[in-house]
Amino acid sequence: MMKLRWWRVDASEVAAVTAMGVWEAVLAGGGRRFIKRKDSDAGETGSYRRPALFLASFFNSIARAGRALEELRSSLYNEMHSSEGAKRQQQRFCGPSVALTFNFAVAVGIIVANKMVMGSVGFKFPIALSLIHYAVALVLMAILKALSLLPVAPPSKSTPFSSLFALGAVMSLSTGLANVSLKHNSVGFYQMAKIAVTPTIVAAEFMLFQKKVSFQKVITLATVSFGVAVATVTDLEFNFFGACVALAWIVPSAVNKILWSNLQQTGNWTALALMWKTTPVTIFFLLALMPLLDPPGLLLFDWNFRNTCAIIISALFGFLLQWSGALALGATSALSHVVLGQFKTIVIMLSGYLIFSSDPGVTSICGAVVALGGMSFYTCLGLKESAAPTSKKPPSRSNSFLGKPGVIGDGGSLDYEDSV
Repeated sequence: MMKLRWWRVDASEVAAVTAMGVWEAVLAGGGRRFIKRKDSDAGETGSYRRPALFLASFFNSIARAGRALEELRSSLYNEMHSSEGAKRQQQRFCGPSVALTFNFAVAVGIIVANKMVMGSVGFKFPIALSLIHYAVALVLMAILKALSLLPVAPPSKSTPFSSLFALGAVMSLSTGLANVSLKHNSVGFYQMAKIAVTPTIVAAEFMLFQKKVSFQKVITLATVSFGVAVATVTDLEFNFFGACVALAWIVPSAVNKILWSNLQQTGNWTALALMWKTTPVTIFFLLALMPLLDPPGLLLFDWNFRNTCAIIISALFGFLLQWSGALALGATSALSHVVLGQFKTIVIMLSGYLIFSSDPGVTSICGAVVALGGMSFYTCLGLKESAAPTSKKPPSRSNSFLGKPGVIGDGGSLDYEDSV
């Protein structure tokens, strides 16, 4: 009697069973089907099927793992390469507290960087400095795009080009005029112009969108503005040209925040995607403003290694400030961001008093305390409104900047002293 060992399986049969298992895994249909054996081998069917079943199960497991990996890859691609997914990721990882803290830290950093550029380096060209900031930001975003790390923008048909063009133009005016105002006016007069942005936002949002602010918030904002004015406005020195620039800056600054608010809140725009679309327009208008508002002599500036490095560092902080400002305004509101800017001013002043033993005076300290009290109450009101249930429908995805807005907006002004 001839004995057959279980491993003596015809190679063609193993190949056929393996191919059938792979084909079944690809088609994912039907039950398990195996090749019928010859009548002469019928008595040894059980022993012949053992390696075939093992191979079929092995290839089925590989196919299932491949399908799972493909589903995961597809999910990650949708999250990172669709405007909806990118928006969800931004909201998930960058909430209000993270965004506001990020913006606050970067704002303090750019104050130091810009003081170094304007002081020790002696770069006296405010529009050119803003232009360099935005140019560096555009280069950094182009690198992110080349690496497929830049969030995808919503479809072009969902956002009129006029909205993006208007935002880019207003951003250039807001940033450029702020820096020119600070150069030609005293810090006190500049702070008064910043305080005037708050009621301008309230009035503009009411006129454009019929958006109303509660009486409690109006009183709170007035208290904050009064406290900041008492704390920071120690002199009101200005000239006619500086006053005109400061007044001309107020409206673009407010509109800048409102447009950012509308585009981010009514669509699936992320901060970086919106910056990528509007920065070229901003650069174009800054180029047009530079010969009008900057003094001559930019090409004669001493572009040595030390000065260039200082300006590049300032530009990197400028990019982070613009990004953090957009994130903060995407997570909160335009008015909240104004209050944050005033909070930064008060904290910087009190830090100088507590850490560096500066003497701002009793009046300024009292004003700072009043402002901090008003900011705390404003925060409490905002938290109550956020916690209150609402039955309103989600905002429309029509991104015309005259549509009904949510509550944010700003690209982050690159002021020498602060961001707005």
